[in-house]
Amino acid sequence: MTRSVRRTRRVLQLAGAGAALMALSACSSSSDSSTEPAKPGSASPKLSGTVTVFAAASLKESFTTLGKEFEQQHPGTRVSFNFGGSDTLAASITGGAPADVFAAASPKTMAIVTDKKDAVGTPATFVRNQLEIATLPGNPDKVSSLKDLTRSGLKVVLCDKTVPCGAAAQKALDAAELKLTPVSYEQDVKSALNKVELKEADAAVVYKTDVKAAGGKVEGVEFPESAKAVNAYPIVRLKNGQNAEAAKAFIALVQSAEGRKVLSAAGFLKP
Repeated sequence: MTRSVRRTRRVLQLAGAGAALMALSACSSSSDSSTEPAKPGSASPKLSGTVTVFAAASLKESFTTLGKEFEQQHPGTRVSFNFGGSDTLAASITGGAPADVFAAASPKTMAIVTDKKDAVGTPATFVRNQLEIATLPGNPDKVSSLKDLTRSGLKVVLCDKTVPCGAAAQKALDAAELKLTPVSYEQDVKSALNKVELKEADAAVVYKTDVKAAGGKVEGVEFPESAKAVNAYPIVRLKNGQNAEAAKAFIALVQSAEGRKVLSAAGFLKP
């Protein structure tokens, strides 16, 4: 073999090795790019705008706290609340009122919304609540039982029977086989409690959470029949909502460990 032939073969070998090396490099580069991690936050858009929450009056203190927390966690967002009797809120929603989230004080009032197909998905129970008797500070009338509320001359206030706290109170009275004629029926639990705070009534049947939120303005009296009238609170996203992503995030906060901590501190029971 001549020197010229050997030199040509050597050049061809080097060229082949180089081509193979380039192919290997290209393959490796392609593989690396396909496994590159996504940039943080690219999967979920940044939340902004207002999320409108319709919630039972008994949730006012705890949801207000969670609303502020939500706004801190998501700069650029705002939580707008409408608190009231669950039945009134449900009627507003089915009537077309724009809202993103509905948190009711009973499955029955939530059904008003779901039956009209105004909810997205299935409502989830996030807390429960139990009744308590609210009396004037120091309990001057010595109320110690549900039966004591039937005493002549005692001014007692109940929530309207169409409102979850009123329906629960009636259930407790039925369980105790008692009949009670209140001086007034109120449209939500805060209104009932307010009658006692203003000394316009001697007692009211409300939720434990409301007695706790009132602090020293009232005194709470527990009664065993309340265990037969515990209300489950469902929450759901609404079809007419304008801010679906923020609504999902707010519901997630309510159901999170942080949300449960706030609700438990307010006196709510686990779902």
